[in-house]
Amino acid sequence: MKKKLLHTLAAAAAVLAASAAQADATLLNVSYDVARGVYKDLNPAFAEAWKKKTGETLKLDQSHGGSSKQARAVIDGLEADIVSMNSPLDIDAIAKAGLISPDWQKRLPYASSPSWSTILFLVRKGNPKGIKDWNDLVKPGVKLIIPNPKTSGNGRYSYLAAWQYALRQPGGNEAKARDFVTALFRNVPVLDTGGRGATTTFAQRNIGDVLLTFENEVKLIQQEFGADKYEIVTPSLSVRADNPVSIVDRYAAKHGNKARAQAWLDFHFSEAGQEIFAANDLRPSDEKVLSKHSNRFPKLQLFSVTEAFGGWPQAQKIHFADGGLFDQIYQAR
Repeated sequence: MKKKLLHTLAAAAAVLAASAAQADATLLNVSYDVARGVYKDLNPAFAEAWKKKTGETLKLDQSHGGSSKQARAVIDGLEADIVSMNSPLDIDAIAKAGLISPDWQKRLPYASSPSWSTILFLVRKGNPKGIKDWNDLVKPGVKLIIPNPKTSGNGRYSYLAAWQYALRQPGGNEAKARDFVTALFRNVPVLDTGGRGATTTFAQRNIGDVLLTFENEVKLIQQEFGADKYEIVTPSLSVRADNPVSIVDRYAAKHGNKARAQAWLDFHFSEAGQEIFAANDLRPSDEKVLSKHSNRFPKLQLFSVTEAFGGWPQAQKIHFADGGLFDQIYQAR
């Protein structure tokens, strides 16, 4: 058994060495959980364009997980050349650690967010629990799957959307919003660390009646597991979730990759890159490209974290910091 294991490890090492030898350079993108699909398309397209322009063979490696968990990994020493997250808050955290310039949002178009998404509901075929809007999620006997707002941007957006929905109801106020979100999390049987883990819980482990996740993930689940098994429910109100990107200045410079990383990011905002986002059910930030795909992206009633909560730093401090409202709500549920 030991000899067989050694042979297996040696073979794996040989494959990795051969892969590295074929590439002239390598970039590492540390990204959020449900961005896997878009980068399966975007990375080869960029690598081909880069090869034509420079003659260099570029290998693009990916690391995926809950957005905040990924940011923490970079801060703790995962040497990403680039990060692509689902919340500006996570890139700000890396900037505060001295790895990214504080003005990162000013270095690319659309505040450095090439795409955006929103939170939708995915229910099982026939919608047996009759889920139509946020108020249905707090009913007794409804089990919903949401990733942990402490580690997942996906989870934070879902939490804030529920809070804002409650605030906007007749007679809504902060106390009623807190009660509503407390009732909602009473119906959450498990908190996964990221959106992909929540998908596994819902689609593969068959736990829960409704999954709250990003629009692109909802459509990907239908493709992967069968459109005949699920239905999409669009709530009356949801949140705009921008997907920001940045060079990790310190590590890209250390690896000699700043020019490559900048070109890779610029490709996100090109027409070709924007079309790849649209094809993967992420809403392009370029309004011209977005309007071309209006049949894929219906108009929604949306709010932004800035307008509703005073921006991400304020939302983080009040709701998601240690001892904040989410911790209080989850302990009291």
